[in-house]
Amino acid sequence: MRIAAYRTATRVELGVLAPDGASLQPFELSEDEARRGLLALLERDGSLPPLRDVAQRLAGEVLTVLAPIPRPRRNLFCVGKNYHAHVAEIARGGFDTTGRGTQAAPAPIVFSKLPECVIGPGAAIPRDACVTGALDYEAELAVVIGRGGRAIARERALEHVWGYTIVNDVTARDVQKRHQQWLLGKSQDGFCPMGPYAVTRDELDLDDTPVRCYVNDELRQDGNTGLMMFDVPALIASISAGITLLPGDVIATGTPAGVGAGFDPPRFLVPGDVVRIEIPPIGVLENPVAAWPVS
Repeated sequence: MRIAAYRTATRVELGVLAPDGASLQPFELSEDEARRGLLALLERDGSLPPLRDVAQRLAGEVLTVLAPIPRPRRNLFCVGKNYHAHVAEIARGGFDTTGRGTQAAPAPIVFSKLPECVIGPGAAIPRDACVTGALDYEAELAVVIGRGGRAIARERALEHVWGYTIVNDVTARDVQKRHQQWLLGKSQDGFCPMGPYAVTRDELDLDDTPVRCYVNDELRQDGNTGLMMFDVPALIASISAGITLLPGDVIATGTPAGVGAGFDPPRFLVPGDVVRIEIPPIGVLENPVAAWPVS
């Protein structure tokens, strides 16, 4: 099942994408509920609301797809350096802030992004020239928690997963390097494109799902979830060891090699660029880059 939050000419809806990907069927929700996106379903008693007897076509209607969780209830959990080749490229580029260089971390590196930095498909990623001259992209599979818990055993971790979506962990590399930590460089306004859909966990094979990113139609990142150093169960077990995970929590699982900072010289984003991330079967997340303030 693929779910989308979207705006019609008259209101915000939350619906299920048809198997052919051509239309959406909305749930029976108030607009206030629908504005919360997937959270409106995850915080119920486990039952789904009925679907309205109407299909809204993606083509031919004025529909704007939003982030599946337009405003997460709290910071997103993010994982750094979770692919070996990415660890190496960041060290080569001089952007390592952990002091480990090319050496893999013994445990997941976890940081966060503020919920207010989430934007939807098609929305512009702002580049504020007064803040950063090193704007970078990071294609990532994101986990959506469906059942909360603390001290979740690795063996039971996937039982707590509702499903998955795509995020672009946009990063100001110079801000990150200057402050020697990651929150400021990764939580700027608009630095977390998300979507276009959220899919239930049965839709995706964690052992073999491609993660690809294109900039202006040039393939930059070509990874696979099977290459993660710490897999999804390990991440859930590590984060929940002392923190209670809640329904709707989002865990971004790290990015494969090919980010702008990994090139020599670096190839950072500039206004006019378009970043496209593809993770089947979730879909395609595409966002332009625009000078701040975005009109």
